[in-house]
Amino acid sequence: MRTYLRFCLWLCFSLSALLSAPTLALAAQDAADAPAAASTDAAASTDTAASADAAEPVTLEIPPGAEAGPDFDVERATQAYLDLLSAEDRERSDAYFEGGYLLLVINFALGLVIAWLLLRTRLSARMRDAAERLARGHRTATVALYGVQYVVLSSLLSLPFAVYTGFFREHAYGLSTQTFGAWAGDAFKSLIIGAVFGAIGLALLYAVIRRFPRTWWLGGALTGVALIVLSLLVAPLWLAPLFNDYKPLPEGPVRSSILAMAEAHDVPADNVYWFDASRQSTRISANVTGLFGTMRISLNDNLLERTSPEEIEAVMGHELGHYVEGHMWRAMLVLGLLLMLGLALGRLAYERLLASRGERWGLRGPADPAAFPLLSAIISVYFFLATPVTNTLTRTSEVDADRFGLDAARQPDGFARVAMRLSDYRKIDPGPLEEFWFFDHPSGRARVEMAMRWKAEQLARAKNSDSATKNGDDAAAAGE
Repeated sequence: MRTYLRFCLWLCFSLSALLSAPTLALAAQDAADAPAAASTDAAASTDTAASADAAEPVTLEIPPGAEAGPDFDVERATQAYLDLLSAEDRERSDAYFEGGYLLLVINFALGLVIAWLLLRTRLSARMRDAAERLARGHRTATVALYGVQYVVLSSLLSLPFAVYTGFFREHAYGLSTQTFGAWAGDAFKSLIIGAVFGAIGLALLYAVIRRFPRTWWLGGALTGVALIVLSLLVAPLWLAPLFNDYKPLPEGPVRSSILAMAEAHDVPADNVYWFDASRQSTRISANVTGLFGTMRISLNDNLLERTSPEEIEAVMGHELGHYVEGHMWRAMLVLGLLLMLGLALGRLAYERLLASRGERWGLRGPADPAAFPLLSAIISVYFFLATPVTNTLTRTSEVDADRFGLDAARQPDGFARVAMRLSDYRKIDPGPLEEFWFFDHPSGRARVEMAMRWKAEQLARAKNSDSATKNGDDAAAAGE
């Protein structure tokens, strides 16, 4: 149930500050949960998804101990679902997720090393000089051309890390279905998109630095938010289709239930789309993305083919919750403030380091695009240290969407089943500190327990309602 919240965070990094190519590589890998590359025969996948409603639906199985009844117990029901995960599967899931902690640190360190190399060898200054020659001295074009060079070179330097994290490791844990050629094609598309947006982002950022030398941190943050809005506008219609085939979901119970849920909560959607993520990933996902006229409800074929109607409703209720609760706008506001603070603090270190080492590195001052690796390193340190903050903010929105989804779909067992399916690659029961620092979604245990508490509340309400009805009938009979 990956959402646009993490996508916003990625855009905040890549468009506003372009923290580092390794960061972009991990973000691109993470984005495979939603828009992933389409590179093999489309006919089979299309036929399968088109017949999803016609095929025999997956049956929701409620484990013993979690069935509704007069003796329903939240803890027992929660444990019944957790016991569905075998010890072997749990060990593999924990190893995959915990390995991500180390990759996070390596990714951060690699970004710093790349920035240091570009500065220490004066390669960044030579890249600027080359851009100036090509742009014939035009400042905006110079910055844009430098941005393209920066994205491409940094991506090449981090390519071995990207290949390991995005291809070999995903295959080792059974999460990827892509061939290497398909993965490479996907990575190349991401590189092109990154280069285009990198050029635009850097050109705007350094135009702001030139125009407002003392308050550029404020303008830089506002520019970053504007780019996020632009990206969210174009992503559903022009970016996502570069990686996947999106088609209207055929008429049937699944489509009808999703649209009915959307209509009940004033979500302006008259169609539902599916996309063929099974070509590259075994993950299940859905999303409500876009702004204004580009808003789109989408779910992947893994979700359609491997889960029950109750699970699909639970997932879509969660995704609609993000839209109804305004999480996208809240995320942009919070990320804009975080970026503003980061740039304000980063400006002090940026200008001091330029004053002390800029000449040695061939840099001309704060408005010199060749100094971007330095700014990138400073801001990446800030966001790395802010990881618990950004994760907590995202996790809070996810909890809100979970609550909304339970109320909207009214499928607690479907919700619990999905939480268990996600445990294929998410640690199901982390410690409190571990969840606070590394988790941008609630843990599987927390989600199952929330669903079972909701179920218990509904059972109690039904019991009280029955009792009230019976008492009323008895009183009426006594009055006769």
